[in-house]
Amino acid sequence: MENEIQEFIAYLHDEKHISENTEIAYQRDLKKFMSFLEKRRITDVKNVTVTNVNSYMLSLEKKGRAASSISRNIASIRMFYDFLVKQGKVKENPAEHVKGPKVKRKFPEILTLEETDLLLSQPNKDNAKEIRDKAMLELLYATGIRVSELIALKRSDVNLKLSYITCRDQEKERIVPFGLKAKAALVSYIENARNEIIKDRKIDILFTNCSGNPMSRQGFWKIMKYYGKKAGIKKEITPHTLRHSFASHLVGNGADLHIVQEMLGHADISTTYRYVEMKNMQIREAYKKAHPRNEL
Repeated sequence: MENEIQEFIAYLHDEKHISENTEIAYQRDLKKFMSFLEKRRITDVKNVTVTNVNSYMLSLEKKGRAASSISRNIASIRMFYDFLVKQGKVKENPAEHVKGPKVKRKFPEILTLEETDLLLSQPNKDNAKEIRDKAMLELLYATGIRVSELIALKRSDVNLKLSYITCRDQEKERIVPFGLKAKAALVSYIENARNEIIKDRKIDILFTNCSGNPMSRQGFWKIMKYYGKKAGIKKEITPHTLRHSFASHLVGNGADLHIVQEMLGHADISTTYRYVEMKNMQIREAYKKAHPRNEL
C-alpha cells in the first residue's frame, strides 16, 4: 500500500498541483489508515472493504477525533481510491458511500467594511516599519493572497505599472490585480522605506523584518494582532482574516464566483462557495431580525 500512496501523492503534485500543506495532509491521513489496516494484516489495496473503512471511522470516533477531522480522513481515503479505480488497480471504491459524521459548518471571522478601513488606517506611516506595515496590510486585503504568499513575494513579482502581482505555488502561478490604495502604499514603501529596512540591496524579497531577514508567519501574525488591538477591534484577527474579508466583500458586492476562485487560488470552487453561503446566512439573519411578518 505504501507504493500506491506515493503514486497518489505524486499524482496530486504533478497533475493537480496542490499545495505542499495539502500534500502533507493527504499523506498523513493515508498513512494512518495504512497503519490501521496493517494491524489487521491487510496490506493489499485490493483487500480493503467498506467494513474496514467504517471500522476505521469508528476507531477515530473512539479516540475522540473531531467530526471535521474524521470527515477529512474519509475524504482522503475516498479520493485515494478514486485514483486507484482510474488507474485500474482496484475495481471499486470502498469509501464511496461511507458518510462521515455531520460537521457543523463554521464560518471564518470576517471584518466589516468599517472594521477593515479602521484596521488599514492604523499604521501612521511615520517611520519605515509602519510604511512597510501599511503596504503589507493594503496588499493583503487588495489581493486576498495567503500570508505565506505575501511574505514570499519578490520585488520582481510586483508590476506597479499594470497594478498586479504574480503569485507562485510550486509549479503554478497566478496573476492577481490590486487597486489604487494598495498601489499608493506599495509605491511609498518601495521608494521611501524598503532600502532603509533591507540592508542587503541584492535581496529580492519584497517584505522583510526589521533586521532585513525574510519575515515569518509568526512575525506577520504579531503585526496583525498589534494593529487589531490598536484599532479596538474585538474580533479575533488572524493572518487569514483579511483574505476571508477580501473574498466575502467581493462576493457580497456581486463578483463572479469563478473569478474570486481564480484570485484566491482555490483548486475546487466548493471552497470558494462558502462565501456565498455566508452571504446567504447573513441575509436570512437580517430577515429574521427585521421583517415585521416573521413572528406568529
